[in-house]
Amino acid sequence: MNGITHLQKLWPMIFMIALNVIISPGCEKKEDLSPKEVSYINEIQEWHQKRITGLTSKDGWLSLAGLYWLKEGKNTFGSAEENNLKFPLGEAPDFIGSIYLEKGTIRCEINSGINVFSGGKKVSSVQMKADVSGEPTILELNSLSWFIIKRGEEYGVRLRDSENENITRFKGIEMFPIDTTWRVSAKLEPYDPPKIIEVPTILGTISKETSPGALVFRLRGNIYRLDPIAEPGDESLFVIFADQTNGSETYDAGRFLYVNKPNENDSTIIDFNKAYNPPCAFTSFATCPLPPTQNVLPIRITAGEKKYAHP
Repeated sequence: MNGITHLQKLWPMIFMIALNVIISPGCEKKEDLSPKEVSYINEIQEWHQKRITGLTSKDGWLSLAGLYWLKEGKNTFGSAEENNLKFPLGEAPDFIGSIYLEKGTIRCEINSGINVFSGGKKVSSVQMKADVSGEPTILELNSLSWFIIKRGEEYGVRLRDSENENITRFKGIEMFPIDTTWRVSAKLEPYDPPKIIEVPTILGTISKETSPGALVFRLRGNIYRLDPIAEPGDESLFVIFADQTNGSETYDAGRFLYVNKPNENDSTIIDFNKAYNPPCAFTSFATCPLPPTQNVLPIRITAGEKKYAHP
């Protein structure tokens, strides 16, 4: 874990150095920037630093170590080959216990002699709430932790490892130069009623999501539209988009972006400098949504995070 701590301590210094080289077009030196431009660059780099801290945390996306779909009935789990759910060899006991899926109800039974904890207390039998509840039941064993996810009608076990080598080997994410011209004004054209849009997923399924309206904006002299998703209780709109940099400079399957909810005049700002990679860019154990057809932009968005270079 010392390697992780050392990496995280270095990031503030790295970003201060980057401030001198990642600047808006036309500015060759930090001294050429106005206080407003410096403040904006600091904002984007602080946002990116939070991204790095989140990714490398013990429960960040880089900690994912497995994803196992449950069958109805008994599902044994552990590192031995005989298990239905095979946890990483060398990281888990041969036989940890069994997870029972019974018509949407999930129960975990731990084998005798195995020290599994939930909320700091040792457990031998526990009912497990899935992530859709907002408060999933998390079980822990040494550096491993796992909980239940629900995708469509399927239930799965998501496994994390706080000592995953993906964390210690992480080398950061390159970004495009920060350019204020990618921070654009947008107008929400409301859908009345809100429209249900189809969002494909990396699992090959289709998710039905609610879009409150189209974000309409002008870029490079042309008008474009994006359908955002309104997540319950969130103060932001969630955008899944693709563009012509995908596959070459950015992640093949598009990027994500959050946009502040529009004001009383239906106006807001889309800041493509905060476009970021979905979890599936970092791990094969994530279940990412993909850009809906109407959110595929016929232009190059050379802003935000570039493709993650796996070590």
